[in-house]
Amino acid sequence: MRTPLIAGNWKMNGSAERVRAFGEAFARAEFAAAVDIAVIPPFPYLEAARSAFSATPLALGAQTLNPHPAGAHTGEVNAAMLVEFGVSYVLVGHSERRQHYGETDEGVYQRVCAALDAGLVPVLCVGEVLEERQAGATREVVLGQVAAVMQRLEPGQRERLVIAYEPVWAIGTGLTATPAEAQTTMGEIRAYLATLDRSLGDTLRLLYGGSMKASNAAELLAQPDIDGGLVGGASLQVDDFFAICQSAG
Repeated sequence: MRTPLIAGNWKMNGSAERVRAFGEAFARAEFAAAVDIAVIPPFPYLEAARSAFSATPLALGAQTLNPHPAGAHTGEVNAAMLVEFGVSYVLVGHSERRQHYGETDEGVYQRVCAALDAGLVPVLCVGEVLEERQAGATREVVLGQVAAVMQRLEPGQRERLVIAYEPVWAIGTGLTATPAEAQTTMGEIRAYLATLDRSLGDTLRLLYGGSMKASNAAELLAQPDIDGGLVGGASLQVDDFFAICQSAG
């Protein structure tokens, strides 16, 4: 049985007050079933979040990392720094990083390796843009992004990842893949993983990320190959994010 994971990506949003509000709300949290929950704030709030979340079920995530161990990389953050601040999860290859900051499949692979070497859990983000979807290339694009990383990892490394499928056309647009559409692509991801290792297909957690919100979370999470969500806008409001977590747990 795969434990659901709900991860809230705040992107370039947040404040010290929001960190405190989440800590206070989730300190009182109770869920009917097991669910893993992570909040992924901007870098400046990691220390405040570590303190605020200490008495809550919230794990801490980071939005990206530099694959180099140290050096002349102004403005960047490496894996060891994230570990020192209590980070457990790190997003790798988010569509905004691929589109706006030039992250390639090779760069994504290097970041995954750096995260794994440091003991972090990489959340590998994959997904197609609208033009690729309209051209019928969703499967080719998504499985290509998955394969670019998974084919190069050792079996023991593969099982430590989480994969988040985020149809790029549904991020921040209010559009959402229907549960059936999301299930189709995520089922294809799981089938591909099983070709690498049968147990990997059974155990690896797959998250849906594309305008998941309180009103559609339960239906999405009911799909057999959706094990949680990478939540964007809805993760910025305590009540909305809490409701999504309740849908999973």
